[in-house]
Amino acid sequence: MPVGIIIGTHGEAARELLKSAEMIIGTQENVAFITFVPGENTDTLITKFNEKLEEIDTAEGVIFMVDLFGGSPYNAASQIALPADQMDVVTGVNIPMLLETLSMRAATGFSEFVDIAINAGSGGVRSLKQSLPKNEDTEEDEL
Repeated sequence: MPVGIIIGTHGEAARELLKSAEMIIGTQENVAFITFVPGENTDTLITKFNEKLEEIDTAEGVIFMVDLFGGSPYNAASQIALPADQMDVVTGVNIPMLLETLSMRAATGFSEFVDIAINAGSGGVRSLKQSLPKNEDTEEDEL
């Protein structure tokens, strides 16, 4: 079984991120999500994360993908992951991060997997105009 992934966000974003990723690459196994809603706290989230850990295969490790560094989902996941081997928390979860990690899970080890998640997540943040090739000839002709 590939590395397990648990997505945790404020509100319903985790559910929707997974649904969006699966719309693009198909249904995924060994992936779960939790939501964080008003009235809940870190203890509630720890319970939710632990329930999901019981549902997935953790033999190859688990990555918690959360929305905000220092947010409640991060704090709860950190309390679980910090003392455990083969568990880590990656912040800034987005669709590019999910697509890349879901696609690469079977082909990579745990430590590489964390790097893939970080690189894919940050690499997915781009500007249209900054990504266009610069044409220096056109700029000089306009002067």
